[in-house]
Amino acid sequence: MGFGGIGIQELLLIFLLVLLLFGAKRLPEVGKAMGKGIREFKKATKEIQADIDLDEYEKKDSSKKKSAGDGPDTKEESAGDEKKPEGE
Repeated sequence: MGFGGIGIQELLLIFLLVLLLFGAKRLPEVGKAMGKGIREFKKATKEIQADIDLDEYEKKDSSKKKSAGDGPDTKEESAGDEKKPEGE
């Protein structure tokens, strides 16, 4: 078995049908067009996935900032509020 359950006989049959439909002279042209279409589809898919990932990152980042802004930051306030007398 070849590609996902398609055997050699099925592949040959598909190739012969494509050859009959488009002819030998147009096969390279059809192949180029299909390749270009697949490349454009993959590029668009990657761009959409990148946008989705960026949106998810921004949502996580903004939720972290909101939760950090709710309570006082004890390290900074405690270091700045405590003033020791100079004599001790």
